[in-house]
Amino acid sequence: MNETMQAGAAPAADAFHVVFCVDDRYFRCMGATIASIVANNPARNFAFHVLATKVSDDNRRRFAALANGRQVSTHLHLLDASLFSRFEQYTKSSYYSSAIFARLVIPDILKSYTDRVLYLDADILCVGNIDELAQLDLSGDIAAVVPDAEATTRRRVDALKLKHPRYFNSGMLYINIPAWIAAGITQQTIDAILKDGEQFRFPDQDALNVVLDGRARFVGIRWNYLYGLVGDLENNRPALAIPDGAATFIHFAGSVKPWGVWSGHDSVLLFEKYHALSGWSDQALDLEPTNYKELRMHSRFQWARGKRIDSLRWYWRYLMVRRARK
Repeated sequence: MNETMQAGAAPAADAFHVVFCVDDRYFRCMGATIASIVANNPARNFAFHVLATKVSDDNRRRFAALANGRQVSTHLHLLDASLFSRFEQYTKSSYYSSAIFARLVIPDILKSYTDRVLYLDADILCVGNIDELAQLDLSGDIAAVVPDAEATTRRRVDALKLKHPRYFNSGMLYINIPAWIAAGITQQTIDAILKDGEQFRFPDQDALNVVLDGRARFVGIRWNYLYGLVGDLENNRPALAIPDGAATFIHFAGSVKPWGVWSGHDSVLLFEKYHALSGWSDQALDLEPTNYKELRMHSRFQWARGKRIDSLRWYWRYLMVRRARK
């Protein structure tokens, strides 16, 4: 495996290891994720790892600056982009990037650091204590996972012909590194993508579900509480509606993210809280839609709010941007 690595100081012996796989543009939101974890777990030591193929000097500096002695250590692992060239067909014409495949090599990269690691997507915020998860006995499991939404599970179980009627969202994976490596999960998942990837709706996630069918341990949804903002906004519901105690990790997995101030959703306030504590706090959030898809969605949201003229203005902007792309 062609891999180079830049690491910070050695993690504390009792550190809880958390890993992200992000593009350079996602460091800002990952910073809020990290800040939320540390803020809600002040007594715990952490080692934060990032797997990436390219990182700007500014993001390297900011990430390294998060290390503050014993409680937080930071470790940047630079991967050769050619590792993922075989998956190019799945990223060329979609919103997916090679970062989604980087999670497959996590166990091999981090095996010299720890035997347990928590993988998180960078659109997740921590809002509680993680002690229960950290104390989970994974000795007999390859990974702990969280079920996806019921509708998604039904569709994907049928489409993938899974033997066990359970399907997980891969935005959170608590990995038993030795068990994963011993079972050959990485190579089996790569083989599944190369063999059937064109039939998969979510390339790496579907492949992981096929390979781990009946071999993953399902834990409560509080550890990957899926929250889609689009449904709220299309129905003019700006409040963040999560029952007390229902979530420790809130995963904003939809196409609208909480750093989009333009959405007007209360989740923005939650994101701003942790963004202000992060190493990227001086970077502005998205005040307006940043692409033609967001322009179209914002037009719909404004219509739902009864702001018809404003909605038509945004739809006109969407049409102009989409036309320019052709």
